[in-house]
This record gives sequence, structure tokens and C-alpha cells, in this order.
Amino acid sequence: MTNIEKFINRFQLTLPNQDVANHHAQKSAAVLLPIIDKPNPTLLLTERANTMRSHAGQVAFPGGKRDPIDNNLIETALREAQEEVAIPPSAVSVIGQLAPMQSSSGYLVTPIVGIIPANLALYNNPAEVASIFEMPLNYALNAHHYQPVDFHLSGKNQRIYFYPYNGHLVWGLTAAILHKLALHIT
Repeated sequence: MTNIEKFINRFQLTLPNQDVANHHAQKSAAVLLPIIDKPNPTLLLTERANTMRSHAGQVAFPGGKRDPIDNNLIETALREAQEEVAIPPSAVSVIGQLAPMQSSSGYLVTPIVGIIPANLALYNNPAEVASIFEMPLNYALNAHHYQPVDFHLSGKNQRIYFYPYNGHLVWGLTAAILHKLALHIT
């Protein structure tokens, strides 16, 4: 069994934790967690363009808000991945999704997990993405790499995860999604 087959089996045989906090988001969004099918699988991540109105320069997954033309959030994630990093929707094998998470900007974001082939010619849309990089899946799934910071804001206890990797700082919602994926698999 290949490493990607082992991941798919572990991912699909484990039910996601459905304890989504009391969400009142009227806006929905989706991100694609593109896992590149290599002998040692990797996750594709982006660094957002510094010219973006929100989350400029942050590490993120390809994704964005749901448009009226999207029939569902899988279509949202696939459309956004094509717009941002040229992943053709037909090249993605969607294997599932994680429970939605609330973003700091008021969106309820659904992470969609998909497998993409290793030989895709990817390129970034410079209007949205400054760069593309890969993180080994094994590294991303190691929950010990995540550094939590707890704080109290607006009467609530909050936790933000930070995840340094190869000169990049993954934090906020992206790190929370990766942490959730790591916990889901273990």
C-alpha cells in the first residue's frame, strides 16, 4: 500500500469531530487541501499576495468565498484552486472534508481534502498568490510541531496555532485546519 493510500484509509475511516462552535456566519467559504500524490505525499500551500485586502502575505490554502454560481462548497474550493494556482477541477480527486471552522473575518470555512497528481503544471495567479510551496504531509500531520498561543478576547478564551516550516510561518485559520487534520488522522 502506498503512502497516499494509507493516508486516504486513515482519513476516510475516521469521522471528523463535529463540535463546531456556535456559528452564526452568514457567509460561507471553502478551501482545498491539495495533497500531491508523490511517494512521500506533500500538501500544497500558498503565500497570499501582499496586495490582497485581507490576510495579505499569509500562508493559506487555495480557496475563498462561495459564489452564487457554485452548487456546493466542493465547487467553491475547486473553482478557487483553479483561479489561484491553476489546479484543474478534473485533476482533483476529492476524498472528503473536515468540519467547517469560523474565520476571524466572519466566514464559515469548509476544508475540502483532495488528491492531485504530482505532474501538474501549477502556477500562481500573481493578483492573489505571491508564491506556492509544498510541505511534506508527514510533517503537517505531526501535531507536536504546532505551537499554541492562548489569549482572552471579548469574554472568550481563544487559541491560535503557529507552525513554522522552512522559512514560512503558518498560523491562524490555516494552522488551525492543519492541526485539525493532524488530530483527525491520529
